[in-house]
Amino acid sequence: MNQLENVEKINIKQFREDLISWFRAEQRSLPWRENQDPYKVWVSEIMLQQTRVDTVIPYFTRFMEQFPTIEALAEAEEDKVLKAWEGLGYYSRARNLQAAVREVKEKYNGVVPDSPKEIATLKGVGPYTAGAILSIAYGIPEPAVDGNVMRVLSRILLIREDIAKPSARRIFEEAVRKLISHESPSDFNQALMELGALICTPTSPSCLLCPVREHCHAFHEGEQHVLPIKAKKKKPKQVRLAVAVAVDGEGRILIRKRPAEGLLANLWELPSIEVHHPIGNAREELERYYKDSFHAELMIGESIGQIQHVFSHLVWDVTVFSARLDGPIGENESLRLVPLEGLADFAFPVPHQKMLALYAVRGEEFHP
Repeated sequence: MNQLENVEKINIKQFREDLISWFRAEQRSLPWRENQDPYKVWVSEIMLQQTRVDTVIPYFTRFMEQFPTIEALAEAEEDKVLKAWEGLGYYSRARNLQAAVREVKEKYNGVVPDSPKEIATLKGVGPYTAGAILSIAYGIPEPAVDGNVMRVLSRILLIREDIAKPSARRIFEEAVRKLISHESPSDFNQALMELGALICTPTSPSCLLCPVREHCHAFHEGEQHVLPIKAKKKKPKQVRLAVAVAVDGEGRILIRKRPAEGLLANLWELPSIEVHHPIGNAREELERYYKDSFHAELMIGESIGQIQHVFSHLVWDVTVFSARLDGPIGENESLRLVPLEGLADFAFPVPHQKMLALYAVRGEEFHP
């Protein structure tokens, strides 16, 4: 079956006009739309990956205040970039963005390339981000296909391909190449994204408000609620952790930097252990862990509570304890003793922010 046979059945010229005129009248006022600076478009698109627009807006604004140009971001310390990203999650996005920006500064004299071939070589810039920058900032008619766009086009063109398959993207990119306005590729691509965000939503599409309803094959066939087809994700892995908020005699908390590779790389954290036995054994395991890893004696009090944090592929269930450190700690670049009020200078992932917030409220009650 030709998945794109319905492209030939719609009035492409009228479809473009209906979609773009709606977008120009109804588009949301967003800070990255104030101009078409390729650097700002780039940063916004990286932040918007797997993150809601309302969440991104204040982060984008603060990030631009701190790093207003490619040069500013290229020259910044990684710790400051991660701190500015703190809470957004998927921190590899920030590290890849800075690495790519440094390459643009060195290789392209600080100008984001406008060639599909060159922009695709930048770290962290996949087909969607490349298409978004090229079309929005440079007016080049390249497809920018994300989940929103696949959902919209699967309904308009009645495409029954499983959008969870990586191979599906090529079908939708080909569809966009056939449909995109060469006069206004920026508005066309943004309009598809906006339509998916505001009207053609995942569970309850507002078909009666849709500016391209007349062109939509799923609407006419009554299939808008069954498309797109998307295979269910695997259930995330459950991991149980125990964490001690370990405080020395001067009221300083022991924190360490995570490894440079892997989950939450280079962020700061409270040292933790994975618990495989009943949680009652966690105290002994934490004490042994601190002795082996930091040559420190740890006196653990009662649990101050539990937190849960859901990642895309795993769930952390964490039991948090208050504890006292006995004896000196050999501090270094990756191991620090910091007063509670000084922790604001360090970039922590959200689950560890939750643990520290729990300690700030309840910790003193449970100290050994």
